[in-house]
Amino acid sequence: MLTPGELAAKLNKLVFSILLIGHQKCAPDWYQPLRTIRHPSFWLIIKGKGSFEIDGIHYPAEPGKIFFFTPGTVVERRTDPESPLEYYLLRFHYTETYEEKEQWISRSAAESPFPLAGMYTVQNPPQLMYMMEQLVVLWKRRGHMTAMRRNILLHEFLLALVQDFRAQKIAGDATAAIEATQDYMTTNYREPLTLEGLSGMAGLSVSHYSRLFKKIIGYTPIDYLTHLRVDRAKELLVLSDYRLKSIASSVGYSDEFYFSRMFKKIVGLSPREYAKKYRVVPIRPGE
Repeated sequence: MLTPGELAAKLNKLVFSILLIGHQKCAPDWYQPLRTIRHPSFWLIIKGKGSFEIDGIHYPAEPGKIFFFTPGTVVERRTDPESPLEYYLLRFHYTETYEEKEQWISRSAAESPFPLAGMYTVQNPPQLMYMMEQLVVLWKRRGHMTAMRRNILLHEFLLALVQDFRAQKIAGDATAAIEATQDYMTTNYREPLTLEGLSGMAGLSVSHYSRLFKKIIGYTPIDYLTHLRVDRAKELLVLSDYRLKSIASSVGYSDEFYFSRMFKKIVGLSPREYAKKYRVVPIRPGE
């Protein structure tokens, strides 16, 4: 798929002619057998469930999904009888026309494939649903100004869709960055890690990184690091006969007393109490 910026650049060069706008509620037995698409179109699913087969690949049709169908695509569509589909559709023609270096360039749809095809997930369906509702109303009216408004609203719809994709990409990139620092902490918990260093790795400000980490992982970064260290210390206390200072050092704490305080805060027992209760090897004298 094109990046949101590339997609916007492609769409910005297209001139549209709307052929049909509709709002459909399917009967429980609704089914469309295999057919070859003749005109570009898109369907925004707003209710119910179904299954679409596009060029031999099955896709779930459900709220939050938008399907773009391009000429030549072979499609089969059906609804779930217990939860019939409801959707908006828009069929259109287009041509690519734009100015470059003081020259107008025009390409037919056959020469310029539409930049969207197949199924996409929408993060903010209500916004797009509202625009489609407006388009349906405008489709029932006639007049040059109404036709102009329809075309403007179609461009606004496509812009909102690109912005939706952009928001998803930003969120996805941020999530990947957060998960990368999570993996780094899991491997390097013994090191003197800092919030500033971790947020720098993610390419985010400290405050933004902390908020996102808590939202995605469920802990603040420092709490997550502390739990990693305490979990490893619990293993060592149970399975080894190392002294407390060595265990503290091996999980990233230079101060064994601070380590003991953090351990008790999380576990509810001091390291010594935990070891007495769960250790499977003898405790060294004087420990």
